[in-house]
Amino acid sequence: MTISLDISRKSSKIEGNFEKKMAPLSSVNTGNAELDEKITEWFKWNKDSNADAKIQSLINNNDTASLSKLFLKRLEFGTAGIRGQMGPGFNQMNDLVIIQTSQGLAKYLLNTIGNLEIKGVILGYDGRHNSKRFAELTASIFLNKQIKVYMFSKVCPTPFIPYGVLKYKCGAGVMITASHNPKEDNGYKVYWENGAQIISPHDKGIQKCILENLEPLDSSWNTKEIYQHSLFNDPLNEVLKDYYNDLKDDVLYPNINEKTNIKFTYTAMHGVGFDYMSRAFETASFKPFIVVEEQKDPDPEFSTVKFPNPEEGKSALNLSIETANRNGSTIILANDPDADRLACAVKGENNEWQIFTGNELGALLGWWMMHVYKVRYPGNNLAEAYMMASTVSSKILQSMGKKEGFQFEETLTGFKWMGNKSIDLMMEGKHILFAFEEAIGFMCGSRVLDKDGISAGIRIAEMAAYLETMNLTLREKLNEIYTEYGQHISENSYWICHEQETIKSIFERLRNYSGKPNTYPTSILSGKYPVVGVRDLTTGYDNSKPDDKAILPTSKSSQMITFSFKNGLVTTLRTSGTEPKIKYYSELCATPDQQDLKALRSTLKEMVDAIVTEFLQPELNCLIPRSD
Repeated sequence: MTISLDISRKSSKIEGNFEKKMAPLSSVNTGNAELDEKITEWFKWNKDSNADAKIQSLINNNDTASLSKLFLKRLEFGTAGIRGQMGPGFNQMNDLVIIQTSQGLAKYLLNTIGNLEIKGVILGYDGRHNSKRFAELTASIFLNKQIKVYMFSKVCPTPFIPYGVLKYKCGAGVMITASHNPKEDNGYKVYWENGAQIISPHDKGIQKCILENLEPLDSSWNTKEIYQHSLFNDPLNEVLKDYYNDLKDDVLYPNINEKTNIKFTYTAMHGVGFDYMSRAFETASFKPFIVVEEQKDPDPEFSTVKFPNPEEGKSALNLSIETANRNGSTIILANDPDADRLACAVKGENNEWQIFTGNELGALLGWWMMHVYKVRYPGNNLAEAYMMASTVSSKILQSMGKKEGFQFEETLTGFKWMGNKSIDLMMEGKHILFAFEEAIGFMCGSRVLDKDGISAGIRIAEMAAYLETMNLTLREKLNEIYTEYGQHISENSYWICHEQETIKSIFERLRNYSGKPNTYPTSILSGKYPVVGVRDLTTGYDNSKPDDKAILPTSKSSQMITFSFKNGLVTTLRTSGTEPKIKYYSELCATPDQQDLKALRSTLKEMVDAIVTEFLQPELNCLIPRSD
């Protein structure tokens, strides 16, 4: 197939390296009319000459396959906004896609939220390649529509955006970040006027408006004048003042770190967190931490780590461990690059470092937030207080609540659900203590209705110092929690499958196990471990609820089934929205009288192996095991 492109154009600089085409294309011919149309649209609308050159190179090389991937699909706006690899084309993150997304978002907000021009929007960005540029383009779109803009003048943590939405009573917030994704990625994360991430139907409404407002105005590309615009505001100093005043108010034991010998080591993982965590320690009157110098400042190349994700374990925390060992530190705190997640490692016996899982940190922080509430409000009824966790996270908070009296709510995976559920509960006069998900995301209180790695870091630091005054370590306290409320041991992993039809057939077999709809497996290992509950959030089936109808939201576009066993094991099988994986999350929730960890781990392994073999049938379905 021959691909030809004959372009005649004049260009003139409008700013930086961005050029404006002055003459139309004469022809694009790939043999695919739809593809030709999309490429023509791109060259007509795009003003980034570097991106154009990359597309021109693909055309010159007759690379129809790559062109089709870039232009016949486009990044679709979902409940977390958009996220993807940076590069040219409608299916990647670039200037034109950001402008189109912002135009659609602005249109939807103007149609949906009253007085948006006065309420305004708040914008932030991390230290990734193009993040500031994408934020400036977004600001330009809103300012052109005479909508007030609050945009941070420097990189900021993601939680500052939902915090700022509530502070300024904005109509929405946008954070330009891809969190802990690889360096090639970026994202556009949207918060609603309630301070929580958007959920349906807003995502669908925004996507519709994007597709109806694709053609950019010439003025949209001009970002030089945004800082002098009468509707432009820098919220940095005001947000810093209020956020840290709130943080200070929430510290139960100021100066307690001064009474201990604990040394904290901190890494920002080449992200935005250093300045903000430093100020948090200062605000709480804690001794300064030891910083991992090599990872202190924002670095879009993430030059010292393979993946900029502290959840990756020791491979991501090697430099932190080396720094801690050199300085006699016993606790490591680590933020991800946009500082909304927190990891923690402690030095134990034989100088070995143990990295807490998200579930273990959830148990510790849940206990701490309950402790703070009891001390601060000794007469309050815990029955009006709530904690939350996602469906694939540990049920330790549920076990604690049964004994302590606070309420526990389970939500779908993602803080968009926990944030919005918190709002519903607060409108009923309830008090939100804590929420977490196993992917090291923690929401301590309700000042930020999303995960917040800065406030979580201070909670861990304060808890560790308090426990040391009681001659306890974090590890010892965690053991006490499991002794009191029951051991909760987990095994989470995944299998890789690139065939969507195979994935679909695996789950269809599970929900038609006896050849009839809604007949699921009743046991594993020939009846040794009976199933007592099944919840299918793809179809909305839940045999533990009236009329077998699930309470949690369902989605036919994703697969998710949870099996509860008589002995306390809970296993969730689910697909990934962005990866060719079948994930499984298994937790054995023992009663407090079952403290034989060796026996419990043996049971967990036996059951997980059986679930994989009998439910997923990896050999029959040609599933690929995880490589690590």
